[in-house]
Amino acid sequence: MILVPDTSVLIDGRITSMIKAGEYKGATIIVPEAVIAELEAQANKGREIGFSGLNELQSLCKMAEEKTIELKFSGIRPSLEQVKLASGGEIDAMIRNIAIENAARFITSDSVQAEVARAKGLDVIYLKPQVSDFVPLGIDQFFDEHTIAVYLKERCSPAAKKGTISDMKLVKIREQPVSEYELRNLAQEILERAKRDPDGFIEVEKRGITVVQIGSMRIAIARRPFSDGMEITAVRPIVDVTLDNYTKADIIKKRIVSDRRGLIIAGAPGSGKTTLAQSVATYLADNGFVVKTMEAPRELQVPDQITQYTTLDGSMTNTADILLLVRPDFVIFDELRKTEDFSVFADMRLAGLGMVGVIHANSVQDAVQRFSDRVDFSVLSQIVNTIIFLEKGVITKVYDLGFTIKVPEGMAHDLHIRPVTTVTDNETNRLALDVFRYDGETIVMPVLAVSPVPSFAQAAKTPHVPHIQQIGHPVAPLENTRSSLAAIQDATPKKGSDDRPGWNLTEKEIAREIGRYTDGNINVEMISDGKAVVYIDDKDVPAAIGKGGKNISAIVNKVGIGIDIKPRSELNRQQDLLNPDDDSPDSNTIKIQTDKKQLTIIALEQSGKIVDVFAGKEYLFTATVNDAGEINLAKNSSIAQEMIRRYQNNEIIKLRAV
Repeated sequence: MILVPDTSVLIDGRITSMIKAGEYKGATIIVPEAVIAELEAQANKGREIGFSGLNELQSLCKMAEEKTIELKFSGIRPSLEQVKLASGGEIDAMIRNIAIENAARFITSDSVQAEVARAKGLDVIYLKPQVSDFVPLGIDQFFDEHTIAVYLKERCSPAAKKGTISDMKLVKIREQPVSEYELRNLAQEILERAKRDPDGFIEVEKRGITVVQIGSMRIAIARRPFSDGMEITAVRPIVDVTLDNYTKADIIKKRIVSDRRGLIIAGAPGSGKTTLAQSVATYLADNGFVVKTMEAPRELQVPDQITQYTTLDGSMTNTADILLLVRPDFVIFDELRKTEDFSVFADMRLAGLGMVGVIHANSVQDAVQRFSDRVDFSVLSQIVNTIIFLEKGVITKVYDLGFTIKVPEGMAHDLHIRPVTTVTDNETNRLALDVFRYDGETIVMPVLAVSPVPSFAQAAKTPHVPHIQQIGHPVAPLENTRSSLAAIQDATPKKGSDDRPGWNLTEKEIAREIGRYTDGNINVEMISDGKAVVYIDDKDVPAAIGKGGKNISAIVNKVGIGIDIKPRSELNRQQDLLNPDDDSPDSNTIKIQTDKKQLTIIALEQSGKIVDVFAGKEYLFTATVNDAGEINLAKNSSIAQEMIRRYQNNEIIKLRAV
């Protein structure tokens, strides 16, 4: 009997098993040079299937030496042009031609190749994928009922993680190191099983790395040049957990089936995120929802009615396009890593699908930061309604996301009012994070438990003021009014860090970070647990802030508190403001006018100057008088409303040139 195997048969590895079983003993096997070239190309790319096929070929050579079979090589190596046309079947045609020339039986496990060969009149042996009677894999010997993961590397003793998610230990399985030969045999067996088992998939096949999913076991096979030595890592779940097993299951159920269908599961690697995600998927499927998954690789252990999708043509965007046509009720996205993943998650959620995402993060701040860096923070609360944080398989926190317009925590002045996405602890209803834009950067600011700082807006809340055509000079100061000078004192660096050791450490850390951008003196003063003011030389302020606020934003994110960078000249001026000289020159010809949109302060004598505006002895703000002798303010701004309130209380408004 003369047999011509194609590439799929050698990769599959079953031909040697059939010869050992006596089925093709004494046969003449002709291997086309095109097959060898294809296997060599795959091996040169670092792909496991190439090495698997070459190992099978070596086994055939040994059988030929033992006179079990006769082995021949025939044909020519494919040309560069034929290699370029391989996807169109050019190399497959070369392999079939060898069978035709030798009047041989053609053996393949590729269904398309088998059909074409039959159409050519060849005698075809088609090896169908085996779907049953699988013997245990060699790697199974390293697992027991308590093993979560196995780590095998050449020249090292095999090790395993055993225990539970909350209590895992790395233990040595045996003293004898694993050899490369042993690992190669295990890898070939794993690859063969993945091709035959309907529950097996080759998820990733790149130079030096192959990731295989067989049932519930995920296996990564690494070799040079990707790794410094051959290594096999196998991970599998050891428990089957339902959603009812979690302490906060009622909260999750209530939210996921309501209109709050944007859910993120966050936690450190190995904290049980995927287990919770598959529990949520199973719960939704059992309650009449159509559920699909997006995974790369596919590792969720879900019921058969939940279809698991991976990347389409290497892109999750293409997968999302198909899912939007399929119209499921929920999509489980495991895991969000690349920028494309976050964009796809956001687009699908805004399209109305229920989305459950899994993300690696050591804290809720890290999870929100990863999202806000890739998605506009103003729509973050529409994309993600709830964040569930896990530690060692236990749900420790549930957070709610909302959106509002306010002064972010750590910013005391009403000029800082802006859109803010809030992250609140569901159990205590305490604010945990504020997400906002500052100088072109998205800031994720932790909210510390501090006493609230009165804002300028709280002092300026007044009833609607009617339209005023012209205002003369008020003559008397208002008594018993909250002093704006007090607000300045609140923002001025406070002494007392000696009583707060934590403040001293924070001040030193901030000074060290700011010192990268200035050679001059640095004055850092903590004004609260979440706020610091830094005074540096005027010339160094732009460098410390950075283009678009990049430098200061990085420092804020690193130290975790709000920082105001101010020039040293302002520190000196603010100290002067605490005791303003009553005899200093000021304008007694100020007029205030309003129209529908703005309030105008007219001070012709101060044209082109920068001035401080006072109400009596109280500093209000600093502004530049334009060439026409005017300061223009938006009428609905807090400053303009404050000016009108001061007028109605008969306070004297005056200017002082800076």
